[in-house]
Amino acid sequence: MNWKNRFFWLAALISLILDRVTKYWVVTQFDLTIPPESWALWPNVFHFTYVTNTGAAFSLFSQGGDWLRWLSLGVSLILVALGLFGPRMNRWEQAGYGCILGGAAGNGIDRFLEGRVVDFLDFRLIDFPVFNIADVFINVGIVCLLIATFRGEDVTKGDSHPDSTQR
Repeated sequence: MNWKNRFFWLAALISLILDRVTKYWVVTQFDLTIPPESWALWPNVFHFTYVTNTGAAFSLFSQGGDWLRWLSLGVSLILVALGLFGPRMNRWEQAGYGCILGGAAGNGIDRFLEGRVVDFLDFRLIDFPVFNIADVFINVGIVCLLIATFRGEDVTKGDSHPDSTQR
């Protein structure tokens, strides 16, 4: 079977698995406490800090953000449809949309199962809000799409399979 946009699916799967594994690790290794339990990897610079977030990025919409679970589901379904039925994409587009799919699905799973998202990456040096691997992949995906936009790479080079030319 020749899968169109296979790098898209690989990026989505890797990002989703890494997100779920790291969140599982945090939930099993930390206690959800106030103040939050934190492990300093580099004191006052980078910590693992277990918190939850009922809102979106930077805790936006944390009050009454139940609609975010449906937004995550909608974005995920649209991206799955794009991967299945959309055009053949170049590698940057595949990586971008795949990473966004994995991140949206990872945070969406949290929202549907628990009503909140597990966050744990804590950059204290710049006083940045605590976030998670899904958030990282969503941002990596956006950067990949920006690169795709400015590079204008030929779609026929977008898949590593030898017979990846348009059909």
